Amino acid sequence: MTTAAPNPAIPAGLARDDLLAIYYYLRLTRALEGRLVNLYRQGKVIGGLYGSLGQEGESVATAYALDDADVLSPLIRNLGAMLVKGAKPADVLRQYMAKATGPTAGREMNIHFNDLQLGYLGQISHLGDMVCVMAGITLSFRLRGERRVGLVYAGDGATSTGAFHEGMNFAAVQRLPLVVVVEHNGYAYSTPTRHQTAVERLADKAHAYGVPGHTVDGNDILATYAATHEAVERARDGAGVSLIEVVTYRRRGHAQHDDQRYQPPDEIARWEANDPVDRFVARLVEAGWASPPELAVIDGRAEAVVDAAVAECEGDPLPAPETALGSVMHRPAFTDPLWFRELHA
Repeated sequence: MTTAAPNPAIPAGLARDDLLAIYYYLRLTRALEGRLVNLYRQGKVIGGLYGSLGQEGESVATAYALDDADVLSPLIRNLGAMLVKGAKPADVLRQYMAKATGPTAGREMNIHFNDLQLGYLGQISHLGDMVCVMAGITLSFRLRGERRVGLVYAGDGATSTGAFHEGMNFAAVQRLPLVVVVEHNGYAYSTPTRHQTAVERLADKAHAYGVPGHTVDGNDILATYAATHEAVERARDGAGVSLIEVVTYRRRGHAQHDDQRYQPPDEIARWEANDPVDRFVARLVEAGWASPPELAVIDGRAEAVVDAAVAECEGDPLPAPETALGSVMHRPAFTDPLWFRELHA
C-alpha cells in the first residue's frame, strides 16, 4: 500500500483562502480589462485605454502583501492592485467612460482617481513623480508614529527621471516606510530598456541610495508576493525603503492605439507562454491547493461581477457642460465665466 505524498506547504504568510483570493483578483482584472477593450472598440471609452495583459500578476501579488491601512500609488497598468485595495469595477468603468457618476465626474479618464479610505492614490502622469509624493506620505506615517507602509509603482523608464532619483534619495535618507516596485516590462512606451539605461538589472540602482534592491520574476505570483511581503514588513519595522524590480512583459501596446510594431512577434509569443495567470493555475493545481472545478467557479464569479458592473453603469449620463469647472476652480462671486454666461443667455 502506497501513501499519497502530502501537498506542498503553502508559502509563509498565506493560507489557502489567500491563494483563491489572489486567483480571483487575477481573473477579475483580466475580465474587466477584456470588457474595457470591447467598450473601447464600441466607442464607449473616452480617451486612451491602457491594459496590463501579461503583467497583471505582479500588480495583484504586490498589493496583496499590504495591510488594509497601508497606501499604494498605482500606474496605468496597476488596475489589479486597485481591485485588491477595494476599487469597484463599476467605478473603473464609469471613469473610463467619463460618466457623470464616476469618481471624477468625467473630468479625468482611466484610473486617475483616489480613494483615500480604501488606500490608493490617483497617479500623476509625469513619470517618477509619485515616488516623491509617496515619500511625503510615508514621512507623515513616520512622524505620527504609525506602523503604516506605502507602496509605489514606477516603470523602467521612470527610473531614468530626476523625480525618481529625488524621491528615492529622500526616502532612503529619511528611512521611510516605503516599497518602490519597478516594473521592468522591457519598454518605456516604445523605447527598449537598453536604450535608456546602462544597467542590466534595475534593482542595482538601489545601491546608489544605500537601500536593498531585489530582482524577482514578476510572472511568478508567489515569488513576487514573498519579496514584497518581506519588504513591507521591513518597512513597517522601521528599516526603511526597499526597491523591488519585477521582471514582466506587457503583451499589448502601450495603449489600445499603439500598434506594437516595435515588439517582435516572437518576443510576444515567448512571453505568452510565460503568462502569469496560467502559471499560477498550474501551480495551484499541481500542488493540490485548488482543483480545476473550484477555479472554474471563481472564473464565473469574476465574469458575473464584470457583467453586473457594466449593466449598472453603461447607461449612466455624461456630465453636463455647466459642471465642468466644479471642484476644479473657484468661480469668482462677482462674475460667471464667459462660457457659462453664453450658455445661459
